[in-house]
Amino acid sequence: MFNQVRNIISPQRIPFQAFDDAAKAWEQLHFIYERNCNFIRQHFHQYANQNLPENQAIRAFYPAVRLQITHHHDVDSRLSYGFVEGPGVYETTVTRPDLFKQYLIEQITLLIKNHQCSVEIGESQTPIPLHFCFNQNEALAEERPAILTDAVGAKMLNHFDVPNLAQIDDAIVNGTYPLTPGKAMPLAPFTAVRVDYSLQRLQHYTGTKPAHFQQFILFTNYQFYVEEFCHYAREQVQSDDSSYTELVLPGDILVDKLLSAEQIKAATAGVKKPQMPAYHLKRADGSGITLVNIGVGPSNAKTITDHIAVLRPTAWLMVGHCAGLRSSQQLGDYVLAHAYVREDHVLDEDLPLFVPIPALAEIQVALEEAVAEISGLKDYELKRIMRTGTVASIDNRNWELRYQEGPVQRLSQSRAIALDMESATIAANGFRFRVPYGTLLCVSDKPLYGELKLPGMATEFYRIQVAQHLQIGIRALEILRKMPKERIHSRKLRSFIETAFH
Repeated sequence: MFNQVRNIISPQRIPFQAFDDAAKAWEQLHFIYERNCNFIRQHFHQYANQNLPENQAIRAFYPAVRLQITHHHDVDSRLSYGFVEGPGVYETTVTRPDLFKQYLIEQITLLIKNHQCSVEIGESQTPIPLHFCFNQNEALAEERPAILTDAVGAKMLNHFDVPNLAQIDDAIVNGTYPLTPGKAMPLAPFTAVRVDYSLQRLQHYTGTKPAHFQQFILFTNYQFYVEEFCHYAREQVQSDDSSYTELVLPGDILVDKLLSAEQIKAATAGVKKPQMPAYHLKRADGSGITLVNIGVGPSNAKTITDHIAVLRPTAWLMVGHCAGLRSSQQLGDYVLAHAYVREDHVLDEDLPLFVPIPALAEIQVALEEAVAEISGLKDYELKRIMRTGTVASIDNRNWELRYQEGPVQRLSQSRAIALDMESATIAANGFRFRVPYGTLLCVSDKPLYGELKLPGMATEFYRIQVAQHLQIGIRALEILRKMPKERIHSRKLRSFIETAFH
């Protein structure tokens, strides 16, 4: 809110209008959003050029989708999203309709179909912050660097709305959103402000625009997987038989059929590596694969999944290395996580430890099928190289130094078969954000049995094993891609009171 009374200037308000066609509803969302952002941008140009009167404050609002249900409907009990629980008014604010076009049309189509009623599109009461109007296609600093100095930049508060942390939270997905009588219930898991916040952070952390992210996400904790992924991706882009169209590298560098290895090297030479670089193997319909190297630790794993979740990916998988906790395991064996011990501590306040993180059947089957296909083993023989069980994730990388008084007894009691630092975090955030998740790890050391990760061993192990492991992860996502999306989005992810948008 503005800190003193001002003459607030806003575009003419657009009232809510009913739509029976999802595509036309999206067009209205897009029109309202672009008109209102342009209104703010135009006045910001005036401010940058010192042509905005001191007593003028500029405000425009996010568009919104509203659904009014007057009576109960019989809805297909197999569905995991696309409907509301009962009568009432439901609403969500919307940002970047251009980026979320496919998603919004799908969700609105399901509402119209499942409830046999119209949806309403209009303007919300939530102001669009100035910073979120530039959509990463422009930067505030590019307008006039001087305006961002402390002396002049502070004056922007007198003219424009800025991001308000009081409006940016995860109360809806955490199940702590207060349902107030007379106030609309949430229709989507994230508000527009929360989405905009994450869109800004995504580019910062991954070095690529959110528009490049694909529907299927691979997370890894080692650079070796990145190198192998880029090699595979370039082969796919150059193949005439591939459905993949291009590879996008950090810095938004586009690799297509015409770009040579030397040109790629030259293009990437001056690019500063972001904290968690992302690599996008794209398909025309957005159903390609994005690989993110999250590095080591649960903090990174939580941070990046907090932000990728707003893109509503179809599924995400963790493919990385782990410590094997059983003497029968060999270096290079696979671990398919069926349960998780959460000692990462980064999500305890958002998702209490008493909440179980279930395995999702469709994801588990896809991963097992991929291991069998790539390894050439099946049925009972598959058990020679893969074990299904509990994975423990811990926040202390040097847990072995506390062997005598550390977590070893707890690990044994939990029946854990592997330990890492990220998998439980990624799975827990998948559960929290209703993004289907899974984990397939590769045993790289066995510290309880004296097989430590030493440099010479590691180099040889990585050379042999990484390529196969990555191929398994890619193949699992390709198997999932062939499934109807409503099958992948498990009903296990629904709470008692769930939003209609997945």
